[in-house]
Amino acid sequence: MSSPGTTVIGSGIAGVACARALSDAGLPVRVLDRGRAPGGRMAGRTLHGRVVDLGASYFTVGQDSPFAPVVEDWVARGLAREWTDTFSVVGPDGVTDTKTGPVRYGAAGGLRSLVVDLARGLDLVQQRTVEQVRLDGGPTVDGERADAVVLALPDPQARRLLEPGSAPETVLDPRGWQPTLAVALGWSTRRWDADLHGAFVHDDPTVEWLADDGDRRGDGAAVLVAHTTPEFAARHLEEPALAGPEVAETVTRLLGLDAPPDWTHVHRWTFAKPTSPREQAFSLADGIGSCGDGWSAPSKVESAWTSGHELGRELAARLG
Repeated sequence: MSSPGTTVIGSGIAGVACARALSDAGLPVRVLDRGRAPGGRMAGRTLHGRVVDLGASYFTVGQDSPFAPVVEDWVARGLAREWTDTFSVVGPDGVTDTKTGPVRYGAAGGLRSLVVDLARGLDLVQQRTVEQVRLDGGPTVDGERADAVVLALPDPQARRLLEPGSAPETVLDPRGWQPTLAVALGWSTRRWDADLHGAFVHDDPTVEWLADDGDRRGDGAAVLVAHTTPEFAARHLEEPALAGPEVAETVTRLLGLDAPPDWTHVHRWTFAKPTSPREQAFSLADGIGSCGDGWSAPSKVESAWTSGHELGRELAARLG
């Protein structure tokens, strides 16, 4: 009898990295996701003829990180590009300072394209909603047996699938994650300083981060993406589209622009980032593992990939 293999639930970068590690070890694995395409919180959407990054704004990579060869390959093939190491600081008085840090990377095709590339050749099933993960002499997904199950989901979503009080459920964070709204704003022509790149926003109740989408993508499009504060997002989760005008007014005022945007688009992230990401890379109990943004602190793209990759390697060692 053939092995049922591992079932990974969630096709963000953590879930795909986990599946890739298992597949590279020669083990059967399939990935289930309720969305239409892989990407998770590295998502984008085609707006007015071009893809706009609405999830993660960029990614970084440590010199000795196991993620580094993956990034080097993306850059060599033209999928990823170095963006900037400097962001502005914006406050009530406009741009007040700059901050320099590690090189941030973007992707010409949007960050989702990198997850799509990582998923090539995997058994990936999209638009598949999972109802429950149970232990019945071994892990099952909606009654189908698996050698192991991986929940590459935010903790609140993963907890809904598990039996309350079970070992895999009790390690997940009951406090939930912080929400945000990603608001794309488009103009016919660029109206801000070419050195803006991105901006940390201080002392504003509405917006906490701005990214120049045309700059990070490399096509120069006159599009900014604003990420709101968790408090502002929490007040608009039921009707996020209504938040667009207030965010547009805030960005126009903060940057001192001479005209409001020609269009806006609001994307809701109910679970944008973990309140307290854990230091450990993943959890694994009774054949059910969890990985992703809530693990391998601090929460960022590299950490999510590392979390999934390390869990995949651990499962490969046990199942192989």
